[in-house]
Amino acid sequence: MHSYTETLDSFETFFAAHEFPPQPKKLYEPCSYLLRMGGKRIRPVLCLMSHELFAELNENVWHTATAIELFHNFTLMHDDIMDKAPLRRGFVTVHEKYDLPTAILSGDVMSIFSYVHLNKINTEYIHSVMELFNRTAIEICEGQQMDMDFESENIVSVAEYMKMITLKTSVLIGASMKLGAMLGGATDGCSDILYQFGKSMGLAFQMKDDYLDAFGDSAKTGKQIGGDILSNKKTYLLSKAFEIADSTQREALLQLLQRNDDAKVTDTLSYFEKLHIKELLEQEIQAYTNKAYELLEKVPVISKRKVHLNELAKMLLNRES
Repeated sequence: MHSYTETLDSFETFFAAHEFPPQPKKLYEPCSYLLRMGGKRIRPVLCLMSHELFAELNENVWHTATAIELFHNFTLMHDDIMDKAPLRRGFVTVHEKYDLPTAILSGDVMSIFSYVHLNKINTEYIHSVMELFNRTAIEICEGQQMDMDFESENIVSVAEYMKMITLKTSVLIGASMKLGAMLGGATDGCSDILYQFGKSMGLAFQMKDDYLDAFGDSAKTGKQIGGDILSNKKTYLLSKAFEIADSTQREALLQLLQRNDDAKVTDTLSYFEKLHIKELLEQEIQAYTNKAYELLEKVPVISKRKVHLNELAKMLLNRES
């Protein structure tokens, strides 16, 4: 068994050895540029660590982990286009550095390369792997569409918001773990438990993002506090506030959404405080965190094989940035 850091280092070595073709440069250079921005590589590492619960790492799981990371970055490239985002991880986004048509096409080819890697796994696994990967890809697109639809809506229910982040964020984390387990020879029951573990962890992870945007320390997050509030982004905080607010408070929140002044963040946070939204979100994050740990405990392998996975979960769920 290997730790997160050891697994990450090994993955980066494998990943770097499978570069994009040199030509046409304008197609592949933006792909490499995005990947060089870094990131924790959480999804491929979870795939590898899940696999290692049951078997030694092999070419099948290395290529699957690579496919997952390529597909994830393809979605980021296209998300940035749809969000008109100027920066990602402190770097100029691909569509801003190059141009919009280039970013669209480079994202497309990155998604195709994910299937090139999947096509390298043994035929005995290919059907089940492709079935889960394709279903997950469709769900991510459905989640992104929901997120875009929310931009034109003032009020989004908590249930709608949770469905959106499940599809957009947590299903890929769950699928990463299940794919690794499947390729390691885990039973369907074990694979399903790890899928649910990944989904629960993904939900807690996304809600922690909502929490840090409103209540985090900008020195640690590297982001402006209240960025989601300023952009009227739909979050658990806003959905929960509308759910429990009385008619007067709801009207005040709707008026806040129309504002674009310097006091918008502090006034919105003041309403969140009155409604105890921070505490409610903390409870929800803890509930999904507890559920994730309970699911990991149910995976029928000896505890010492789960130590590193447990440590990674704690790192992700207790983060401050």
